[in-house]
Formats: sequence, C-alpha cells, structure tokens
Amino acid sequence: MSSSPVNAPAGAQWFALHTLSGQEGKVKAYIEKFKTVEELDDYIFEILMPTEVVSEVKGGKKSTKVRKLYPGYVFIQMRLYGEDKKLINKPWYFVKETSGVIGFVGGDNPAALRQAEIDEIKARLEAATGKEVPKVQYSVGEEVKITDGAFANLTGRIDEIDPERGKLKISVSIFGRFTPVELEYWQVQRITE
Repeated sequence: MSSSPVNAPAGAQWFALHTLSGQEGKVKAYIEKFKTVEELDDYIFEILMPTEVVSEVKGGKKSTKVRKLYPGYVFIQMRLYGEDKKLINKPWYFVKETSGVIGFVGGDNPAALRQAEIDEIKARLEAATGKEVPKVQYSVGEEVKITDGAFANLTGRIDEIDPERGKLKISVSIFGRFTPVELEYWQVQRITE
C-alpha cells in the first residue's frame, strides 16, 4: 500500500485559500454544504478554519469570543491535480468561485502545503480546543491589579503561570506580609503606566 497517511484519500493534498476578511466561516460552511450537491465528495474532503477561544474582562465583566488563528485563510484538503499533474477543472472552479474566496494561495498553480505545515496547523488547533486563551499574556514578575474576588483592587506580583489551567499564582501584600493567592487570568489586569 502507499505510504500516505491512513485517512488521506488518494491524491488528496492540503491547500490554503485566501478569503475576504470575516468571510472564513461562510466559505467553510458553503463548501461543506454544497460539495455533495455539486457531486464533489470525491474531490473535496476536509475544510479547516482553526480558531481559539479568547477571554478578556472589561468593566468587571468577563467575555469570551472566538478568534481565528489564521485570519483571512481557510485550509482545504482536496484532490486538485489529476495524475497528469494538471488542475482538475470542476473542483478548481467550484472552490475558486465560492463567494468570499479571493483565490488559492499560489494563484493559478497552487502548491500544496507540506505535511509539516498542516501538522503545525492541526497542532495549534488541537492546543486551542477546549481552552480559553487570555487576550493578554502575562509574565512572571509582572505587577498586576486584581479585579475580581476577595482581593479585588489589590495589586500583586505574578510568581507562577499555569497556562494549562489558566491560573496565576500571585503574591499579594496583605498587612505588610506577602500572601500567595491563585487566580484565573481574567481576574487580573495589567497595570498600565
């Protein structure tokens, strides 16, 4: 048998599509919906629009939103070239003419992404799945103001950062003594000079 990945259909490669800003989701949804209608299931296999959930606090309210990891791009696994190395017209035009698509990265002769590139994209997607990422990234030793909980309005110094759990260990000065407290990212904010 061939040495291609187990689940990759014969001839399938990953390509990057350049989309209009904010149209990534529509492009993905349209292609997924109409590839069957257009009888392209043998050519178009998987579409990725990697995202992560970002949280921030404004005015004491925590909000989360979905942020695209690659704004302006959608990744598509498809059979675009025949055995003769020529573009297969039907899937080429279907994808290229999809509303919101600017074109394939690489223009009229799109080059497939290398396996390492798609592995990196999938790793970022995997890392972001089920996790909230703080909009602000903190560093050890940084002074922060606590905005929520029993220690609200106090300032403290970050001693440890636990990105897996979304927690910070902060030393807070209470009655002249430093006390370690554990807080979530969204319960603190950077002190602006």
